[in-house]
Amino acid sequence: MEEIDLYLDMAEESMGKAVTHTSKQLTKIRAGKAMPSMLDGLMVEYYGSPTPVAQVASINTPDARTIIVKPWEKSVISDIEKAIINSDLGLNPQNDGEIVRLNIPPLTEERRKTLVKQAKNEAENGKISIRNVRKETNDSLKKLLKDGASEDMVKTAEDQVQSYTNKYITKVDELLVAKEEDIMTI
Repeated sequence: MEEIDLYLDMAEESMGKAVTHTSKQLTKIRAGKAMPSMLDGLMVEYYGSPTPVAQVASINTPDARTIIVKPWEKSVISDIEKAIINSDLGLNPQNDGEIVRLNIPPLTEERRKTLVKQAKNEAENGKISIRNVRKETNDSLKKLLKDGASEDMVKTAEDQVQSYTNKYITKVDELLVAKEEDIMTI
C-alpha cells in the first residue's frame, strides 16, 4: 500500500534528521581542542541584524589550543568579543584591535566528566526524537488499520519502523561513544 510506504519513508527520513541534529549538537561540546565549529551558532549584531560570526570573520585554528577570529571589518571586532563573552563557551577573548584570540584551556577531570554528562544528555535527546518518530508513525499505521488496511501489512510496517528505530538509536550510541572518547582523551 502506497500510504504505508510513504509513512515508512517519512519515518526513516525523520530519524536520519534526528541523528544529524544530535551529531551537530555533539560537535558543539568542546573536547579541549580548538575547533572553528565551536563558534557555530554564535551571533553578532551586524548592520542591525543578528549574523553568524562565520559570515563576518574568518575563523582559524593555528594550533590545538588557539582559535583566531579575524573580522572582515574592524568595526565588528568588539561585537564578536561581546558575543563570545556572553556565550556559554566559557572562553576569555583577547582583542588586539586586529583579531580576537581565544585560548582553549586544557580540561580538568571534573570538567571532562561534566562534558560527558552533557554529551549523554544530547544523545538521549536524539534517542527521544527517534522514539517519538516511531510512536507517531505507529499511530498513523494504526489509523490505516482502522481505515481498512490489511493487518499483515500494518504489522510488517510496524516491524520495519522498529528496525529503523534500532538502526538510528545505534548510530546515536556510536556518536556518543566517539564523543566520550574525544572528551576523555588528554
